[in-house]
Amino acid sequence: MSSELVTEPNYSDPDAAFRMIAEAHRDLSEAESVALNARLVLIFANHIGDVEILRQALALAREAR
Repeated sequence: MSSELVTEPNYSDPDAAFRMIAEAHRDLSEAESVALNARLVLIFANHIGDVEILRQALALAREAR
């Protein structure tokens, strides 16, 4: 496994991926949406399973604010 965060587009159909995420949030309250995002982040972090990749992703996400 690579120790570099993939930052280039990596979906064959990014619009479909975005629609899936948006649909998952449909009809949720703001609190429910925030909780869904938190669970999703933890699921993806576990899937990645690499602390260095997670560190890079967190740094990139924080600098984008």
